[in-house]
Amino acid sequence: MVEYDAVVVGAGIIGLATAYHIKKLRPQSRVLVIDKMNTAGQGNTAKSAAMFRCFFNSQTNLTLVDTTVEAFKHIQNQQGLDIKLRWTGYLWLFSKEQFRTLEPVLKSMAESNLEYNVYEAEELTKQLNLNTQVMVDEEARVMRLADVDKGIFIPKAGSVDIDLVVQFYEEEFKKLGGEIRYNTKAEKILVEPKEALEIPYEPFFWQESRVAGVKTNQGTIKAKKTIVAAGVWANTLLHQIGIYAPMVPIKRQLFSVKATATKLKQLLKTKGFNSENCMPFTILPKPAVYIKPALEEKAFWLSYGDHFPRAFKLEDDPQPEENFYRYGIYQVVSKYFPQFLGAHSDSYWAGQYALNTIDGQPVLFAENDLLVVGSCSGSGNMKCDAIGRIAAALYVGEKQANLYGGKKFMVSNLGMTSRKVEPEKLII
Repeated sequence: MVEYDAVVVGAGIIGLATAYHIKKLRPQSRVLVIDKMNTAGQGNTAKSAAMFRCFFNSQTNLTLVDTTVEAFKHIQNQQGLDIKLRWTGYLWLFSKEQFRTLEPVLKSMAESNLEYNVYEAEELTKQLNLNTQVMVDEEARVMRLADVDKGIFIPKAGSVDIDLVVQFYEEEFKKLGGEIRYNTKAEKILVEPKEALEIPYEPFFWQESRVAGVKTNQGTIKAKKTIVAAGVWANTLLHQIGIYAPMVPIKRQLFSVKATATKLKQLLKTKGFNSENCMPFTILPKPAVYIKPALEEKAFWLSYGDHFPRAFKLEDDPQPEENFYRYGIYQVVSKYFPQFLGAHSDSYWAGQYALNTIDGQPVLFAENDLLVVGSCSGSGNMKCDAIGRIAAALYVGEKQANLYGGKKFMVSNLGMTSRKVEPEKLII
């Protein structure tokens, strides 16, 4: 049986970025990626809103995202692959109370030269026809909405076509000699003794053991290092061998509304915020429903990241809930943007975040020739290049990873034993 240097379980954006950067660091390593789907990025990667913002108060978040976005710029501008990088910006709306709480955070971020613009409620009404005084409405009061006092516009933010980013990592990985097998489902992690005694039922607890590959529906694959980058499905493998990674699956839903009505067309083509001459990605104050301008589709994507009492539940094929839009998102959005009155969702889908409930940051660690890469909490797409580089550094045993642009990052900062991350105060 052929033994690979590394087998990567999961051909989503994190698994492929990891495999690509391993091959770049160790071109001679024989690396195999496997995935249960029939092509790359068809799990939760494909179900993402694919947005990014280089605006965080946590230095960990800022470093991971900013270097990844710079890598995206390089792919599009220097390598000539159009990944539909759109600088739409983020427009974050706040009530008076929210903005007062946020002001000290914004001040410290401004001192770090992070760029943003403050918009007054009157300006937002003029540019977007935004209803900033929703609380005069009885229904809005019942729904416990909040008036808009200020908007923070973040210019270094926008979207990519995540399918094209996946395609980039897949093709570049294969050009370097990497191998991929689709329709190959990892069913169990293979554990063997380091020194086999060739007796039944080993390894025993008194033997020194290691992870030696994976058992799949297509047979056993042996490897010197096994990398689990399977997102929300990772723990179905890890728990079988007593490995814990802090992640739980939580469903997230997206609803698309076509900009066919005149008022919605005008809203989509709002000028004055960005070079795309469109409405920015907009986050409402309370609850923080977000609206994404989907320019290629001439539509809006709407979503809300609910928590309590949303169940932590693993689903192979999560389904969107029609009432989540009809009685939830629509009711909220139409109070702030009357342009959406009567708007129906013409398409919708659901995916899952691999949510790290401890600190919301990615987790990377190695144990007994097993590497775990995940717990991205919904921000894996905007951190993928940085995470791939850190995982590759972990694979080769380096203490520091070289992120895009030469930025250094301590690998152990995202580990389990000497973890060092800053809490994030700007969370959607």
